[in-house]
Amino acid sequence: MAHREFTITVRVYYEDTDFSGVVYHARYLHFFERGRTEALRSCGVSHTSLLARDEPLAFAVRRMTIDWLAPARIDDLLEVSTRFIEVKGARMLVVQEMRRQDQIIARAEVEAACMNRLGRPRRLPQEVVARLGSGGN
Repeated sequence: MAHREFTITVRVYYEDTDFSGVVYHARYLHFFERGRTEALRSCGVSHTSLLARDEPLAFAVRRMTIDWLAPARIDDLLEVSTRFIEVKGARMLVVQEMRRQDQIIARAEVEAACMNRLGRPRRLPQEVVARLGSGGN
């Protein structure tokens, strides 16, 4: 599988920070989620299309490991990069980094499972596996 990198830019707003202007730790989850969603979208996979299938599907984060390396602060412009490392069966492994200019401020490893509306794991549809494996090309 090609490990193409997808990158989005996010701005840190007042609502993302604590009283000192430092990003609250849980907000990193939001930024990483946006990165994964936009990476999927750039490959031609949308949450809406997965939900519109005969058997509606969605992704659920099963495991996430985050290393916070430096604080992000109010008004920072951050880049969130996302790489699909493995897409197989009902799961996908994703590696993400958050940077401020050239400094990596956080890293995440994410395992997400494809689920139906009853919360049961389902194999990723072949067309989704193909799109993620080829980077949407």
